[in-house]
Amino acid sequence: MIMNNKLLYIHDPMCSWCYGFKPVLETLHKELTGVIEIHYLLGGLASDNNQPMPVDMQNQIKQNWRTIEKTIPGIKFNYEFWTSCVARRSTYPACRAILAAAKQDINLQMDMLNLIQQAYYLEARNPSDYEVLYELSKQLNLDHNQFIIDIHSDVINNELMSQIQQCRSIGADSFPSLYLQKEDTYQPVVLDYNNADIILDHIKSLI
Repeated sequence: MIMNNKLLYIHDPMCSWCYGFKPVLETLHKELTGVIEIHYLLGGLASDNNQPMPVDMQNQIKQNWRTIEKTIPGIKFNYEFWTSCVARRSTYPACRAILAAAKQDINLQMDMLNLIQQAYYLEARNPSDYEVLYELSKQLNLDHNQFIIDIHSDVINNELMSQIQQCRSIGADSFPSLYLQKEDTYQPVVLDYNNADIILDHIKSLI
């Protein structure tokens, strides 16, 4: 493990391009284990909002899904979401769910992320709804009642705000983003949605 170096992955669980990046991210984990720590930061794509998403925004996101399916082989979306759910531009609840799971076991943050993405993109369920997140938490080996308390707590919300501020402070304003942290400096890492080797080569050149 290279000391004082971290690879920061800036993401949002309801960011469709982050979902598309999942296969490459899994390869990065495999190749970088024992080489450099990968640290997850939540960028907070959309703040709390109980209003239905405007139709033009829904159409824009659906078009993003189609673009991703054409760009990244094997990535599919369930478009039934747009007829079976009331879409809202609100990703903070899903972000808090990841932090609430991590509070009980840091190793569960990835499991919660995967469950949220599966629910949203494949099962046409809405992770903007806390009831959906409560149900997802039951699939993890954690204290369900404590999860519900934590997801609404000031502690979790403050942690989310802190991570969002850290992302903004280093210039990470798009998701997903990769940054190499070397002590107090942050260097952007190239992204490629189909070729992990390009990313790995850039990381190696930076460290």
